Amino acid sequence: MNIAEVAKAAGLPAKTIRYYEDIGLIQPARRDNGYRAFGQNDLHRLAFVARARSLGFSIQECRALLALYQDRARASGDVKALAVAHLAQIRAKIAALRGMEATLADLVQACHGDQRPDCPILHGLSQPASGDAQ
Repeated sequence: MNIAEVAKAAGLPAKTIRYYEDIGLIQPARRDNGYRAFGQNDLHRLAFVARARSLGFSIQECRALLALYQDRARASGDVKALAVAHLAQIRAKIAALRGMEATLADLVQACHGDQRPDCPILHGLSQPASGDAQ
């Protein structure tokens, strides 16, 4: 397969595939003319990375997951530990987003949204966030 074909099959832009090649996530063969020649294994690796990235895994985490996937002697506990750590990061981000949502909802609720110059949203934004050093 050429890069256009593998891009379509993997659901990734060709630019992303080139980047993954540049950083060593994939290493497609090269034809005599220098063009990339992707095989089924390359497609599988790209689909694997795409799925992992869609779940928010970093490039380094994807690299570790690929290594574990290819290691038939791996311990599933190693895979789980990586996934548990990532899940903790996601949950922390969700908690932070919920806090931002609550704060912004309070500011929006406090604003009359009329012709008056007084704006609780702007006042709230000008104040240090709770927990900030003063």
